[in-house]
Amino acid sequence: MSFINKPHVILLFIISSTFILFVPALDLSNVPAESPTSDEDGFLPLAGKHVVICNKVKNRETLNVHCRSSEDDLGLIHIPWNHTWGFRFHVNIWKSTKFHCHFTWLGGGSHYFTIFKVSRDDSIIGYNVCKECIWEVGINDKNPICRVSRDKSILPHCFQWEEGP
Repeated sequence: MSFINKPHVILLFIISSTFILFVPALDLSNVPAESPTSDEDGFLPLAGKHVVICNKVKNRETLNVHCRSSEDDLGLIHIPWNHTWGFRFHVNIWKSTKFHCHFTWLGGGSHYFTIFKVSRDDSIIGYNVCKECIWEVGINDKNPICRVSRDKSILPHCFQWEEGP
């Protein structure tokens, strides 16, 4: 009797397909601070994401940012005016990844915003899918946080602050 028969080939195909699809998901919390490197949009399942926060506060103060998800706490970061800070991660298999950030700066108060959520930033419905999600913070008072494209080819999507935790 031969080892290679239809049930074995089907099982081998299923195992190899599963391995190919889910190996990228093994690195679910790769969140080192890095500088921006890519301007491509990505909609592949479990695609890597890069969130970049740009300090554009009107009074040119240092922006204090504390971001966290249900699995990662990125700590308190101090971003000088007109500088950026970013982190990388992969959307989880359940498409429930969210990163919440707390923003403070001298003379600016205390504000909260969900800097990444799948329904807004990784969905073909609504706003553009982003592989690199660039956020400018503090440009104006009416809509103080805006997602922009690196080359400014797409109009910014601006939002109000959210309620705190």
